[in-house]
Amino acid sequence: MIYDISDVQIEKLLVAAARAGEALARLDERIDRSPMKHGFIERQDFTDAISSMWVDGELVHMEDLVLHDAHMDVRAPTHEMTAAHRILRSRRLIFSNAPGWAFTAPGLSRLRGRAALAEEPAPPRQTLDHSRDEDTDAEEETSLDGAFSELDALLARSAATLDAITTGSALPPMHREESHAIINEPDWDEDERLKEWWDVHARTEELPAILRTAILLDAWNMIEVLQRSPWLGRLLASAFLRDGAVTPDHLPALSAGLRAVPRERRHARNQTQRVLALLDSFYEAAQAGMKEHDRLAHARERMMRKLAGRRSSSRLPELVELVVSRPVVSAAMIVKELGTTPQGAIGLANQLELREVTGRGRFRAWGML
Repeated sequence: MIYDISDVQIEKLLVAAARAGEALARLDERIDRSPMKHGFIERQDFTDAISSMWVDGELVHMEDLVLHDAHMDVRAPTHEMTAAHRILRSRRLIFSNAPGWAFTAPGLSRLRGRAALAEEPAPPRQTLDHSRDEDTDAEEETSLDGAFSELDALLARSAATLDAITTGSALPPMHREESHAIINEPDWDEDERLKEWWDVHARTEELPAILRTAILLDAWNMIEVLQRSPWLGRLLASAFLRDGAVTPDHLPALSAGLRAVPRERRHARNQTQRVLALLDSFYEAAQAGMKEHDRLAHARERMMRKLAGRRSSSRLPELVELVVSRPVVSAAMIVKELGTTPQGAIGLANQLELREVTGRGRFRAWGML
């Protein structure tokens, strides 16, 4: 598919682009000056991951994602949960690197899950010295070489996968010959589609950053660059806004804004109407972010008032910051982060105005009112 940007009527998009850019810049400035900057950014990562799955037609609960990220699942994680957690880790990875890192060859390969693994030489196998004929040893060694080579390759892939899961990095990619037609469509050439998207990127260099981001995101959706990770286009759009100095201090939760735009507008046949819907979603994302920031700031101020007269060794200030940075905190999370006992964690949570979300006596969890 050839994405033609000449059909976009730029004059009809200027007002919406200016409104969205102003709202995003205002949100970014508010976050930069906020005393709970890091906590708000952490919450935005969870919100965007959940919203991104919603846009793709999947439902993941916020509480389950928070517990899964803390390695405290109450049930076996589903495929949707794994995908949402990958979005969450990808957002953190993008924000932890330089603004333009996501558009470099290593960065894009890492986000696509195709980062090259360092090849480590297999340890030499120790051979036993038997009193057998040399010809017989040679024949057996030759016949077993293939089996040992396959076993070494399997062990290397398994070790790399376990290491990726433990460290939270991208999982090692499958080789082309290992892919299956049922899982991956053979005719889906992601590299060629990505090259076409880069052509759109090059043809829009002279456009304003906010308008260019909307066109690039629409091109990503129309070209369908990746077969199994459509959400990556939205993360790249957020990274592009950060790289373009529209939101230098945070990654906008653009998927949260897409939820506020009707699906009919997002999937309209007219190219200009689709880009206009994306610009409106950028504005909605900024508005939702400012409302959420004001709500959290008010709740944090109310909880900080309870710290008056407390001892300097009190753990309540640390609990307040933890509650601000997570949509849900469990007793086990409080124990892990603050180093208290389970009973102490429950006692600290009861001293703040927190909402108990489980309704149980055990495995309790709380959220801000």
